[in-house]
Amino acid sequence: MFENEYEVIIVGGGHAGSEAAAAAANMGSKTLLITMNLQNIAQMSCNPAMGGIAKGQIVREIDAMGGYSGIVSDKTAIQFKMLNKSKGPAMWSPRVQSDRMKFAETWRLMLEQTPNLDFYQDMVSGLIVKNNKIVGVKTGLGIEIKAKTVILTNGTFLNGLIHIGDKQFGGGRAGEKASTGITEDLINLGFESGRMKTGTPPRVDGRSLDFSKMEEQSGDPIPEKFSFSDQTNPLSSQRSCYMTYTSPTVHELLKDGFDRSPMFNGRIKSIGPRYCPSIEDKINRFADKDRHQLFVEPEGWNTVEFYVNGFSTSLPEDVQFKALRSVAGFENVKFFRPGYAIEYDYFPPTQLKHTLETKLVDGLFFAGQINGTTGYEEAASQGLMAGINAHLKAHRKEPFILKRNEAYIGVLIDDLITKGTEEPYRMFTSRAEYRTLLRQDNADFRLTPKSFAIGLAKESRMQRMVEKQEKSSAFVNFFKKTSFSVEEMNPILKEKNSALIKQSDKMFKVFSRPNITLNDMRKIPTVEAFINENNFDNEILEQVEIQVKYSGYIDKEKNNADKLNRLEGIKIPNDFDYSKLKSLSFEAKEKLTKIRPTTISQASRISGVSPNDISVMLVYMGR
Repeated sequence: MFENEYEVIIVGGGHAGSEAAAAAANMGSKTLLITMNLQNIAQMSCNPAMGGIAKGQIVREIDAMGGYSGIVSDKTAIQFKMLNKSKGPAMWSPRVQSDRMKFAETWRLMLEQTPNLDFYQDMVSGLIVKNNKIVGVKTGLGIEIKAKTVILTNGTFLNGLIHIGDKQFGGGRAGEKASTGITEDLINLGFESGRMKTGTPPRVDGRSLDFSKMEEQSGDPIPEKFSFSDQTNPLSSQRSCYMTYTSPTVHELLKDGFDRSPMFNGRIKSIGPRYCPSIEDKINRFADKDRHQLFVEPEGWNTVEFYVNGFSTSLPEDVQFKALRSVAGFENVKFFRPGYAIEYDYFPPTQLKHTLETKLVDGLFFAGQINGTTGYEEAASQGLMAGINAHLKAHRKEPFILKRNEAYIGVLIDDLITKGTEEPYRMFTSRAEYRTLLRQDNADFRLTPKSFAIGLAKESRMQRMVEKQEKSSAFVNFFKKTSFSVEEMNPILKEKNSALIKQSDKMFKVFSRPNITLNDMRKIPTVEAFINENNFDNEILEQVEIQVKYSGYIDKEKNNADKLNRLEGIKIPNDFDYSKLKSLSFEAKEKLTKIRPTTISQASRISGVSPNDISVMLVYMGR
């Protein structure tokens, strides 16, 4: 069945595995995706949504590079929201509510239409490694398949253990068995492993809910979309979500079951996600709060199944049921299935290079929750980068690495391999020190040229990006070169309670004022005429307004990023002996020897390495 050697084998068909398979195959590698159930490719195991704060930026970045997540999200969206619009554009984050069943189906069909990609349904039970180099995988049916590179994207399936109250059973997801064998192989090869926990809420029957007792949460009046391509369109109609709250009564009912909670009775020993805690954890940690928000989210266009966002739990099913029946609107609730927690194996990501290739085994890559992350978007972005670099490795080409000032994806991977993580890692805008540069609106400007250069982004995407860039630049230059008259500008300024001007000047100067919007500037006939002549769409108009109003901040961050890049240029030899630097602190020697940073800049971000330690290294290297 598998006589020929594959260039890339992906183990696991979740979000990371799907993006990895698409990237490697689209770049030209003979690729095989092996997963335990082909019916569950890109399954939304938890909430039926894509994007959100910082996560939306990641989806835009994946799309800008030619990945599939943005297109699938657009095609299967049932609601669109741009979060944080009341804040600056660096914080704006797109999010869609998705049709769970259509999402997985669309991913499957897109992958099936991808050239160079084969599929096989089986459990990978082991790795074939010779002389510290990956040469293939072994399956549960005893088949050995050869490969130049292998990407592990096992999600929560590695020795997965599901908890519901005092019940526990093996599984990687509700209704699916756990994956065994790979962890043991990796430990035997010298890898360090750990355990993490995540959870999911009950799914309920929408016909049993009273939505009149909840607050309706509708989508944006004028919805946008994720993909920069012309393959998708904004939604013409949307489904609403709803919001309700827990209460002291609900909390007391939940507390009655705490003695049977695997979180509190010692059955669960691993660490769960800090920023998505279970309802019992919220009640315990925030005892002063008498209520918590619950978001009631439809699972699709036509299904009656709803997801109770904010009620993630591993309490016994009878406790979950009693407590939810005391929530406003849930008095007659019927369960589709109870919530549960799941423990699984992960491998601390400090064991990886920036390419996501392991340091111990040549040609072996890790992506997704195996690296200690949480979230579809974080997993998908790692899969994309692992797929790209596995292809480049198989073809003996230079690796592709994104820096912290180039993409949220670069921040994510650098955080993981430099700092590691002891709890499920989630991306936030606050993790990116150059977030004014890394906005969701300019992901195509930042990344499409890079992806096109390595052969992933298609020429049509590149042309579309160039056209957008040229139009944006032309409009910005228009404001820089065109003057206004006092007579046409002062009425606008007076209306906005902004300081009046005494003489004519360039439009850019007044447009830069915080309280002056593009809509204000459009009241000047020459501005409106220029827009109409060039047929600028909303994407161009938004881009130009951001570039004009935040030009000072953008320039400042670019200067700071340039300083960082100078340190990125100082390479550290892979076999560098830190023990011979007498002035380095003991902790710095220990951390640097373990993580083996490739540049001085990366070394400076390692916890426990002080500025003084960096100075010692710079002096030693003649800098």
